[in-house]
Amino acid sequence: MGKNRKSKRQLIRDEKRAKKRGIELAAGAEDEEHESLDTKRRRRDDYEPTADFIPLDDDAESNVDANFVIDLVGKKKKKEKANDGGQEDGLEGVGAGGGSSHFEREFFGMLADQEQEYFRRADELLELNDFPSDEERHIFLQNVYKEARGKELKLASSQSCSRLMERLILLSSTKQKKRIYDAFAGHFISLITHRFAGHCCEKLFLQSAPVVTRELKGETVDEDQDREEEEEEEEEENPPESLKLSMEDLLLLTLDELEEHLSFLLSDRYGSHALRVLLVVLSGRPLDQAGAKSLLQGKNKEHVTVEGAAALMTNELWTQPRAVPSSFTAAIQKIIGDSIVGLDSTSLRVLAKHPTGNPTLQLLLDLELSLAPKGDKKKAKKGDEEEKDAAPPAAETLLDKLIPGAPASFADEKSSACEFVNSMMYDPIGSRLLETLITHCPGKIFKGLLANIFAPRIQSLLRNDIASYPAIRVLNRLSKEDLADAVKKCLPEIPSFIEKGRLNVVKTLFERCGVRNATAELSSLLQALTAACNNNWKHIVPKLCPLEEEPEPSKDDAKEKKFQPAEVKNKSALLSHGSQVVLAMLEIPGQTSKAIQNSLLGLKPDQLMRLATSSAATANIINKALATPPQLPHFHKLLVAGLSQNIVDIALSQHGNPIACAIIACPSKGEANIPIVPFHLKENIMGQLALREASLRETWLGRNVWRTWKGDLYGRKRFDWVRWAKETDPEDMRIAAVPKSKKLEEIKKAEIRKNEDEQEEQPEEEEEEEEGGNMKMEDEEDTKMEENGVEDQKEKKKRKRDGKEKEEKKKNKKKKEKKGDEEGDKMEIDE
Repeated sequence: MGKNRKSKRQLIRDEKRAKKRGIELAAGAEDEEHESLDTKRRRRDDYEPTADFIPLDDDAESNVDANFVIDLVGKKKKKEKANDGGQEDGLEGVGAGGGSSHFEREFFGMLADQEQEYFRRADELLELNDFPSDEERHIFLQNVYKEARGKELKLASSQSCSRLMERLILLSSTKQKKRIYDAFAGHFISLITHRFAGHCCEKLFLQSAPVVTRELKGETVDEDQDREEEEEEEEEENPPESLKLSMEDLLLLTLDELEEHLSFLLSDRYGSHALRVLLVVLSGRPLDQAGAKSLLQGKNKEHVTVEGAAALMTNELWTQPRAVPSSFTAAIQKIIGDSIVGLDSTSLRVLAKHPTGNPTLQLLLDLELSLAPKGDKKKAKKGDEEEKDAAPPAAETLLDKLIPGAPASFADEKSSACEFVNSMMYDPIGSRLLETLITHCPGKIFKGLLANIFAPRIQSLLRNDIASYPAIRVLNRLSKEDLADAVKKCLPEIPSFIEKGRLNVVKTLFERCGVRNATAELSSLLQALTAACNNNWKHIVPKLCPLEEEPEPSKDDAKEKKFQPAEVKNKSALLSHGSQVVLAMLEIPGQTSKAIQNSLLGLKPDQLMRLATSSAATANIINKALATPPQLPHFHKLLVAGLSQNIVDIALSQHGNPIACAIIACPSKGEANIPIVPFHLKENIMGQLALREASLRETWLGRNVWRTWKGDLYGRKRFDWVRWAKETDPEDMRIAAVPKSKKLEEIKKAEIRKNEDEQEEQPEEEEEEEEGGNMKMEDEEDTKMEENGVEDQKEKKKRKRDGKEKEEKKKNKKKKEKKGDEEGDKMEIDE
C-alpha cells in the first residue's frame, strides 16, 4: 500500500493550526503576570452585553458584590464617589456630541425562586384570562400590583417576567403608571439599553402619551381605581412624590436622565428603539400609524397584549394626531441639537448606513423639517435683511450637516452635498434616509436636487433596484411639466421595467399622471404598456399578474425548493406589485380603465377563480372592478357571469369570500354609469349556493356568505327574498313580482281561463236578476213620469243605467286578474 499523503487543503489547515498555537502560547506568557486575579473576577471578564445578567454560582446573593457594578463592555470597576454631591463617576470615555459611549450598566439583582414562580404563574393567568368574573380578575390584578411593588426593576430586567411587566403597564391606571416612573427614575439609561427592560420602557412611554393629552384637556380618568389607590396612599406613611407630578413632568424628567447619552443611544441596539418611541410620543403623531410602526419596532418584535387593553389602544388618541404641550416641541428641538452637536459629516455618513442608527436619523430629520418655521421665506421676500444681520447666527441643523451649502452646492459634483447624495443613492440602508430627505425637504433644495442629480438620469435610476425608491419619491413631487419630461424619458424603458420587475415604477407613473391630469402622457404610457404585452389589451392582466398553473413538484424539486425561499418571496412580491399596477389603472377613468376591464373580460373562468383566490392583492382587483363604473357595455354582467361558474369555491376561500358578498350588494337596475348585475344572475348564484348549503354551513366563511345572501329567507319565503334582493335597485325600477318561467306561465294561463269561465257564469245570473228588478222599478217610474208629462228625465235615467253597467264589468275584470296573479304566485312558491 502507498503512503497516506496529505492534500493541499489539509496542509494549509495544519499550518493555520500551528500559527494559532504559537499565538496562544505568546498570549499565555503575557497573562502569567495577572494570575493573581480571583475566580469571580475571571467570570466577570467573560460577560457578554447581550446576556441576562444571570450569575454563574448557585447562590445569587454570594455572587453580588456591593462595591462593584457591571459596565457596558463587561469590565469591573469600583465605585468612585465624586467630591460634589456624592454622585457615581463610573463613565468611561465620551462619545461624539458629549454623550457617554460607555457607561456603567446596573445590575438590579434577581428574583427569589418563589417570587419568580409566582410572577410566572400570574403571567400565564393573565394571558389565558380564565377568571370566573371581572371582580375576581380585578382583585387578582391588585394583588399582583402589591406583590410587584418594590420589585419593578427586577421584573423588567428578567427574561421570564418582563412580559408580565408589560402586561401590568397595559392594564395600569394613571397613578399606577406614575408609581412605575418613580421606580424606574434614576435607572432609565440602564433599562432602555437592556434587552428585556427596554421593551417595558417603550410600553410605558406609549401608554403615557394619551394620559398627557387628557391632562392637557383637563379630563379625569380611572376614577374608581384612583379612589382605591387614594385609600392605600393614606395607609402608607411616605407616598412617592411622583404621584403629585403630571405625566408631562415625568416624561421631561426622563429626558433629563437621557440627555448625556443621546449620541450613544442613536445607534444602540436596544436604546435606539426607546429613543424613537419617546420622540414620537413628544411629537404628538398617531401611535398606531403604519409608518410609525416600521420606525418604532423591528420585523421580529414580539407583540405582547392582554385582554382588556385592546379597547384602549383603538382610541382616537392612538389613531389620530394628539395635542401636546409646547414644552414637548422645545424638548424635541433640544434632542436633535444635542444628538448632532459633535457629529461631523463623516460620522453622519457612517450613521446613515448603520442599520440601527439610520431609522433614528430618519425620524430626527423628519421631525426637524416638520418643526421648521415656515414664515422665514415671506420675511426674506419682503426684504428684511437688516433684521437678519442683527439677529444672532442660528445653530447648524441636521439638514445643513447632511447637505452643506445646498442647493447651490449641488451644481458641483465634487461638493460634499453631491457626494453624500450619490453615496446614499445605491446603498440599501442609506437610500431610506435619502427618501426621507426628498419627501420633506424645502422646495428650493428639491429643485436643486432635481435639476442637477435626478432629472438628467431619471430613467437609469428607475431601472436600478435600490435607486428606484428615491427616484419614485422624486416623481411624487414633480409638477405637470417636469412629470411630462420624465415620462418622455421613461417611455422606451417600460418593457425593461416590466421584465426586471420594477412594477412599482410603472404604478407611480400612472398614478402621478392621473393626479396631474396629464392625459397625453397617460395615453402614451398605455400604448407603451400595450406594446410590452403583445399589442393586446387582453394580455395586460395576465402579464402583470401571472396566472399560469404551476406543475405539481416532484420529490426532488420539493427538496430543492426548501433551500430557495428567496424565489418564493420574489414571486409573491412581483404578484403584489403587479396587482397594485392594475388597481392604479382601474382608478383612472377613460382608456386606462377600459383597457383593464377589457383584459379582465378576456380571462377564462379558471383564471378568474385563481385571480380571486390566490392572494389578497389579486382579490382586490376583482373587488375594485365590481365597484368601478363600467367603461364597456355590460362589463359587470359579463364579469359576474364568469365568476358564477366557480362561485362556491370562491365563497369558501379566504380571499374570495368578500367578492361573493359584494355581488349581492350591486343593484340590478340603474343608470349606465354605475355597476349593475342583473337579477337573474343573482338568482342563479343563489341557486348554486342553495345546492351546496351543507358544505357552506361547515365553515365560517361559508356561513358568512350564506348570511349575506340570506339563504334561509330564500328557502322559506322566496317572494320576500326577491323583494329584499331588489332593495338595492332605484325605487322607480323595483318590481316585486317573481320572475316567471315558461312552465309556470302556461300553468297560470290555464288556471286563469278556468277561473274566468266559472266567474263569468255567476255574474251573468246575478246580472239578469238585478236587471229584472231594475226594469220593474223603471217601468213604474216611467208610468209616473208619463202621467206627470216629464219625458226628459226618462232619457237621463237610461244613461245612468248604462254607465253603472260598464263600471261593474270593469270591477269584475280587475278582481279576476288579481285572483289569478295571487294563485299563480302561490303555485310558484310551492314548487
